[in-house]
Amino acid sequence: MLTLLNLLSGVALLVWGSHIVRTGFLRVLGANLRNVLSRSTGSRLRAFITGIGVTSLVQSSNATAVITTSFAAQGLLPLTSGLAIMLGADVGTALMARVLTFDLSWLSPVLVLFGVQTFLSRKQTRLGQAGRTAIGLGLILLALHLIVEAVQPMLLGTGVRVMFGALTGDTMLDVLAGAAFAVISYSSLASVLLTATLASAGVISLKVALCIVIGANLGSGLLALFGTLAQNAAARRLALGSFAFKLAGALLIVPFAPLLAHGLPGLIANPREAVVSFHLIYNAIRCGACLLLIDPVARVSNRLVPDQPAVDGAFRARHLDVTALSMPALALANAAREVLRIGDVVQMMLANIACLIRQNDSEKARETVRMDDDIDALYAEVKTYLTRISREQLDEADGRRWADIIALTINLEHAGDIVERIVVSIQEKKIAHRLEFSREGLGELDDLLARLVSNLQLGLSVFLNHDIRSAGRLLAEKERFRDLERDYAYAHLGRLAGQTVQSIDTSALHLDLISDMKRMNSLFCSTAYPVLDAVGALHGTRLRKRVLDTMYGGMQRG
Repeated sequence: MLTLLNLLSGVALLVWGSHIVRTGFLRVLGANLRNVLSRSTGSRLRAFITGIGVTSLVQSSNATAVITTSFAAQGLLPLTSGLAIMLGADVGTALMARVLTFDLSWLSPVLVLFGVQTFLSRKQTRLGQAGRTAIGLGLILLALHLIVEAVQPMLLGTGVRVMFGALTGDTMLDVLAGAAFAVISYSSLASVLLTATLASAGVISLKVALCIVIGANLGSGLLALFGTLAQNAAARRLALGSFAFKLAGALLIVPFAPLLAHGLPGLIANPREAVVSFHLIYNAIRCGACLLLIDPVARVSNRLVPDQPAVDGAFRARHLDVTALSMPALALANAAREVLRIGDVVQMMLANIACLIRQNDSEKARETVRMDDDIDALYAEVKTYLTRISREQLDEADGRRWADIIALTINLEHAGDIVERIVVSIQEKKIAHRLEFSREGLGELDDLLARLVSNLQLGLSVFLNHDIRSAGRLLAEKERFRDLERDYAYAHLGRLAGQTVQSIDTSALHLDLISDMKRMNSLFCSTAYPVLDAVGALHGTRLRKRVLDTMYGGMQRG
């Protein structure tokens, strides 16, 4: 019993080490991997090579599948390019299995010692996450050594032989066992490494090992299918096409497993080497052949999983992929894209206000009020999505980005509420009584609205790019907007003193509008503060006016 527990603990350590390596690489290189994948859509061969490279880094075809299906779900990746990346991922994980079966036991203590020291001293930095990855690699190598040690006493136990002997009777049972283990462990790489080790120790026959390896490939395809069940049709099509390639390869190779098991020892005497070499050659040949079949498989996938029409014009989140939550960099990028959609809705609402101050259009007013419901729905989804990202997994930079995203989300939702209040006020005080603003008042409101839209766009740009010059310009525009709001309020009061009839009729509405626009402008300009604070241009929460005046003056001269 103790021997079996030792084996199971070694397997658990292998799975855990694979998980640490995968998450460590994704935290260090998540955003860069995202950019690499996004640039691989021009050529299928390039996409295939990209899949190999990314998977070799993260040591998990499942992690590559999560990123790729997320891109497909957002419409950023064509189906054919996504299928090529998934095929490359299968070859990449086979290459890593080949590397990890070399005798690297001496490297395990070095990696663990370096990794622990680096991670504990610099947890929130990229170097610290690199140390975490080194720990995972060391644990994988240690786990393989422990598994080899654990299976040696098992060879003497008849009960253990009987237990594993259940896998030798039926080819399909062996394939299903491999698929099940890959799904349970969330790692086809761990399945292959364990199988190769057990075959080397003589616990299972070479035929069983080959069938388990084939099943592990199927298991990784099932993981991708399960992971896209809650996603849109584009992601499900990609997972289905990838699984179809794996299933076709399994159906073609399984009948020949007995012959391969009989012939391979003549070429490769070591069972462990034979299993890993079979895994690499099988995936290389299968994926190379499947590259030629991408177009027909894509067409069939499109027929089987068609796009679903929008239901009742529902305004739902597009980019909040739940499968990316385990990869903070990708999840934060998804949330940022969704926040930009909220900004687009706010901008449309402001454009509607520009129409409503000129025309008494009740229908447009009702439509604008309804748009605030869209903002509220997106706000709730983004906020929930962000709270599901583990803060413990975020390094210092990602932690700041998380805070920036949630702050902008809240500010845009608040801006939507202000716009709704403005529109309701226009309905009650202007449209219902068929009033008009004076020509001068209308010009002032148009000017403030144009500046408000411009500052919203600039604020979103600062949020995306963290450009210091743009941030300085944004806060300078905030000051200018405040001055204009005060000047226009005084000008309006002057028209009241001059007994301008239209100004008298719309006075309360006019003053409320410019006050609300000033409030919204402050919300839009708030994205500048974190950028300037990061370079020391702010003192606490107060702007160092001299620094920004100099910065803005330099921009004006440029």
